[in-house]
Amino acid sequence: MDILIRPVEPTEYDDLGTITAQAYLQDNLLDFSEGDEYLRVLKDVAGRAAAAEVLAALRDGRVLGGVTFVPSGGPMADIAGPDEAEIRMLAVSHAARGQGVGEALVRSCLARARATPGCRSVVLSTQRTMHAAHRIYERLGFLRTPERDWNPIPELTDITLLTYELTL
Repeated sequence: MDILIRPVEPTEYDDLGTITAQAYLQDNLLDFSEGDEYLRVLKDVAGRAAAAEVLAALRDGRVLGGVTFVPSGGPMADIAGPDEAEIRMLAVSHAARGQGVGEALVRSCLARARATPGCRSVVLSTQRTMHAAHRIYERLGFLRTPERDWNPIPELTDITLLTYELTL
């Protein structure tokens, strides 16, 4: 498959931001579509890269997708504590889906977590409808942690993010 996973470069920020935003929009993962405030966060790869490690998946020099790796409950963590790493904003372009790109990105995050001193587990949040992502997580050994499920927009009662954890 020849997929290269490495930290995103500044010249790739726009491409990865577009891929991430389009993945969320095309999969109907944003509650307010184009008007969703979270869309700005998804597009802001430079901002994410300043606060966490953003990885890009490439083939033949072309960005196929990316993920944000947050070690040790860093500033971009939603649910991770000091001894946990968190995976956020996993996205693969529609054209590259089904080719192992998402799994390669998650495996790279797991390798980084194992190399992080004191890190005992990797956690993540996901939407109920992200079935392909759930299959990746479960295949790699993640377990559901329903006690950690949470709602990022409490005033909208039908939004609950599911959580998973992999103990290292």
